[in-house]
Amino acid sequence: MTKTISRTGIIGLILYSAIVGAQPAPSSTTIFDGLKITLCGTSSPLPAPGRAQACVAVETPDHLYIVDAGSGSAATAQLSGTPLEKMRGILLTHYHSDHISDIGDFNLNSWVASRPAPLQIIGPEGVDRIVEGLNITYELDRGYRVAHHGAELLNPELGILQSRTIGEGVIVDEDGLRITAFKVSHPPIEPAFGYRLDYGGRSVVISGDSLVTDKIVEISDGADVVLHDAMALQLVQGAEAMSRGAGNTRLATVLHDIQDYHATTADLARLTAEAAIGQLALYHLVPAPRNAMAIAAFNGGLPDGALITEDGMMISLPANSKEITVD
Repeated sequence: MTKTISRTGIIGLILYSAIVGAQPAPSSTTIFDGLKITLCGTSSPLPAPGRAQACVAVETPDHLYIVDAGSGSAATAQLSGTPLEKMRGILLTHYHSDHISDIGDFNLNSWVASRPAPLQIIGPEGVDRIVEGLNITYELDRGYRVAHHGAELLNPELGILQSRTIGEGVIVDEDGLRITAFKVSHPPIEPAFGYRLDYGGRSVVISGDSLVTDKIVEISDGADVVLHDAMALQLVQGAEAMSRGAGNTRLATVLHDIQDYHATTADLARLTAEAAIGQLALYHLVPAPRNAMAIAAFNGGLPDGALITEDGMMISLPANSKEITVD
């Protein structure tokens, strides 16, 4: 007998496939021991097709921390199979909108995924104001969802964000993971932070938005991977000139102003010259390259072997080894 599936059944199968397919699949293999880094957002405020704004997920067997949460990054994380139920916190480098706009979605998605504790939002002075505002903004949303699904499924207390204000130094040291916050240069913002995460003899440094500084060189020395924001200065200068020529002085002024607080590709050569780095990788790309010509403009001034990242790219660092795998 031939079985038929109703239109409703087909839609249900499609939705199930879409939802379940976005979750990490159960595995009978040994859990990966090391640092797993997923690029959930590699763009800047300048829009780029296929790229979310700044976000990096760093996972160990017991932890998941997100560094920044720009627009679109929560969806990228979920579609990449990031295990949100393991999420401990979001580390914020600073409070530009392209680094905080998806905090609400990360909170909801990890709450639904059965995160066992309130989500911590960790950052420099001012983080309490960000969290207070988001909790007020999402108060009605939380209430609707608890009323709909029930407090047994969605514990109301776990939907409320918690803030933690930090300074420089070691801010997390638990279960083999050490996270160190350090100041970066992103004027006029003071302070802005970057983060170094160490686990199992492996390490990743994430700059946030910054110029190349003595501090970044120092903290990057010996790191397996350094993820640094990068600007192709010639592309930004070209866009500024075109905007002025077209009479769009407002856009031209913005493009001119951003040229002094992001690391240029030429500046990044200092990192590999002065610090022993396993892999230099670029993210928060200004502007994010859309074609071969733009990629060539980025590559033109880069140190040999530097990696231009893409959304969904994964970098794996097995514990107690020198191996670096890029997928």
